[in-house]
Amino acid sequence: MIEVNNQESHIFDEVMDILKRYQSLEPVQIEDGSVLSIPGLEFYPHRRKVYCNQGEISLTAKEYELFALLVKNEGCVLTYERLYQAVWGDVAIGNESNAVKCHIRNLRRKLREAEADAGFTIRCVREVGYCFELNTQ
Repeated sequence: MIEVNNQESHIFDEVMDILKRYQSLEPVQIEDGSVLSIPGLEFYPHRRKVYCNQGEISLTAKEYELFALLVKNEGCVLTYERLYQAVWGDVAIGNESNAVKCHIRNLRRKLREAEADAGFTIRCVREVGYCFELNTQ
């Protein structure tokens, strides 16, 4: 049961009074978007958020972009070059694997800290790139 204290109730009443005075205001419909559920995680692409057990996993912009790209391409090996070009928006010139590896390492660490027994793997394909796979156990 939700408890409402007097101050919150008073604020709510004030907001309702204001809304009644301005009846010409039209409600704005906000599109909530879809939720992508993968074992152990909930992925909210429209909010750029990832949750584990209702707790947000704090990802940098690059980590989020890498994770989103890998999840959207589940089962496909994405090369270092492809990941780099998609996430950094730049042409790969040879150093891209180090940047991608560093961000994937941090992403894996954060995901492992949030859910040690996750139902997925970000698999490294040596000298090629990475692949997001759901564990089928």
